[in-house]
Amino acid sequence: METILNAGRWAPSGLNNQPWKFIVIQKEETMAKLEDCTHYGKIIRSAPLLIAVFLDQDTMYNRTKDIQAIGASIQNMLLACCELGFGAVWLGEILNNKEKVNLILSCPDSMELMAVIAIGKPVQKASSSNRKDLKDVCFEENYAEKWR
Repeated sequence: METILNAGRWAPSGLNNQPWKFIVIQKEETMAKLEDCTHYGKIIRSAPLLIAVFLDQDTMYNRTKDIQAIGASIQNMLLACCELGFGAVWLGEILNNKEKVNLILSCPDSMELMAVIAIGKPVQKASSSNRKDLKDVCFEENYAEKWR
């Protein structure tokens, strides 16, 4: 758990303000309350560990840069999970109920939920995810010049 949290903590941030706060959730009663906050309750129910990631608005200096830093922090934690052999998923739909999550986790108003990471055993199935071709998302020199 510390390896995963440290990976998040070492993400880059503007002015090194480190605008994130993490709440580690392992108690079944807390998870049961959180599963009602998202359509992906089944994922929460099956995960032995959740990490709620917050933007600490009291340390924020530039909202866009700080949200980007939070994204880097989350990605670092997801990569650490993969390296350690865990499965992990970034839950964003839960943001539709971020006020309810803040109440459940006793967070002050200055803490803005950015995501919940569910961590557990990796799913043993072929990935169905795909990506657009580079030629569809990359350009050379300007937007009018398509990638090779």
